[in-house]
Amino acid sequence: MIDWNLIEAADFAVPGGRTADELTPLLSAALADPDPAVRDGAPYAVLAAWIERGTISAPRRLALGAEMATRFEDPRVEARAFAPLVLDMLVGAGDFTPDWVPAFERWYPAERDLRGHDAGLGWLHAVAHGADLLASLGLHPEVAPERMLALAAARLAAPTTHVWDQLEDDRLARAVGRVLTRPDLTESRSIAWLAPLAEHFGSDRLVMPVPAEFGNCLRTLRLLYVLADRGVRARSEAPQRALTHAGAVKAALADTLDRMVRR
Repeated sequence: MIDWNLIEAADFAVPGGRTADELTPLLSAALADPDPAVRDGAPYAVLAAWIERGTISAPRRLALGAEMATRFEDPRVEARAFAPLVLDMLVGAGDFTPDWVPAFERWYPAERDLRGHDAGLGWLHAVAHGADLLASLGLHPEVAPERMLALAAARLAAPTTHVWDQLEDDRLARAVGRVLTRPDLTESRSIAWLAPLAEHFGSDRLVMPVPAEFGNCLRTLRLLYVLADRGVRARSEAPQRALTHAGAVKAALADTLDRMVRR
């Protein structure tokens, strides 16, 4: 029996006689555990530290990523919702396999359990966790940024009965803002993803009372407008960075928001 709390307390040192590669499957299982104290506790911190420090070997990290890509199809929401967090750790450490991208693209807009927190399962946060991975992939040189921008639009337009209530709109807006700092983005590619949203949520199509996805999208785009005006941080302590085509993005956002709420 591994006591992950002791490993965390020992500055994440690997227990004597064991290897990080050997223990990685146990950590992977823990990050799909229905008990939030297990899933979001010391095992999460240990895995994050071992990935960041390179304690887990590169081949084992890639195998872990492949496992997470498969986990998007798990029947349990707590397993699906934590898979993007692990992939985000891996991409942040420099690991990447192209197969991870389509697996994420299939899952993110299709996920129907959008609860941020559950009294029994703890944090689920599929939208927010997916947003973190969306930002990392959108900044990766091997991923076309417009793929992640289109994916954000697909998530915003997907029908739901759940109004985001745990700052999911904030996390997704910031993720999109980070993608929009890519220096290789052209002006047209920076704003093309907004046209389908303007069409989908145009006021001539709006029914009352407004569906949950309408409010979720509206709040996300409003914050993105602020970020386009002020800049976005890569991390909470990082300096703000300007969006590559901030002026064009602001204008397109203003037009999209106007089309959504015009009466």
